[in-house]
Amino acid sequence: MNEEKSYLIKDTTKEERIALIKSWIPDDENFDADGAPDLWDLYADYINGNKEIAECNAAFTAQYITEDTYAP
Repeated sequence: MNEEKSYLIKDTTKEERIALIKSWIPDDENFDADGAPDLWDLYADYINGNKEIAECNAAFTAQYITEDTYAP
């Protein structure tokens, strides 16, 4: 049986949460991060145990939704 690891705050340590976010940062030296959000800032509340990943993602996504997005 292949169980997926839970990344909920209650199931992780701060060190594990840091390692998870670190694993999402590209190692490619040619990566152009201009205009890209800083993952450390975006997920700081998750790392510190204040918000789950889904809550951080929702907050980030909400910044890009405007009334014009749904205009006919």
